[in-house]
Amino acid sequence: MRARSSLSEYQREQLVECFEQGMGSIAAANALGVSKYAVRTLRRRFQLHGRLCLVEKPTKQQYSFEIKKEVVERHLAGETRMDLAREFGLSSDQLVKDWARKWRKGGDEALKPKPKGRPKGSAA
Repeated sequence: MRARSSLSEYQREQLVECFEQGMGSIAAANALGVSKYAVRTLRRRFQLHGRLCLVEKPTKQQYSFEIKKEVVERHLAGETRMDLAREFGLSSDQLVKDWARKWRKGGDEALKPKPKGRPKGSAA
């Protein structure tokens, strides 16, 4: 889980135990007295990764244009975000939603990698 999460490590472990017992995100949030939004995010990650949702990934994953395009096309054809995230090993189903929104707004160009940093020759 991210270091910037509003939930402590202990709270996240308690919440995962609640999820394993069949509790929903709102009931678990009320039981521990924590933010419903943070719990909802953790629950979606739990549904996707199981107990591995407690482990933080060491680096930020980058995906190729071809993978993003395939995921978006399949999502628009009717496959669920959660199924696609599970199949492609994405960290969250939110990526599928973001990619689809970007594609609708800007087409294929919106999914292609952008150059990072300041352009060469720009004034400091």
